[in-house]
Amino acid sequence: MTLPDGGAMTEWLRRAGMAAIAMLALGVAGTASGAEATSKGAVGPDKVVYHINDTKAQATNALRYIRNHLEVNPKAKIVVVTHARGVEFLMEGAKNMTGNPYNIPVEEFHLLGVRFEVCEITLREMNFKRTQFIPEATFVPSGVAEITRLQQREGYAYLRP
Repeated sequence: MTLPDGGAMTEWLRRAGMAAIAMLALGVAGTASGAEATSKGAVGPDKVVYHINDTKAQATNALRYIRNHLEVNPKAKIVVVTHARGVEFLMEGAKNMTGNPYNIPVEEFHLLGVRFEVCEITLREMNFKRTQFIPEATFVPSGVAEITRLQQREGYAYLRP
């Protein structure tokens, strides 16, 4: 590539600079209109896996986050995967620290398409039975393997409340 000499070089640099500025302006405008579209609700279905392994520390916050998530993106695909002590909030009669039953928000979210999965290894290790869980709970062979599968094979984002 041969560059112009002298005065022609100055003109060439001026035009190249103007072209670069125009391209940047178009890029910024495109980004602004994209952000505007998102803030107006033109969002796709997020895919998110919530990882819960401690009911006392995580379950109440997870349910609040899920409610917030569905408020801004009702099309979100949400899977809650539980293992270890995280399965307890999906058991019949489970209540939070203020005495409110967990099954009520779980039932509401289940009707909106949220899946609640329980690790079968945890059931075996803790001597729990499937019959001890609310009907909205489904069972997977391994909670951690399910989280990995959702992230790597299905493109789910990972959240740990």
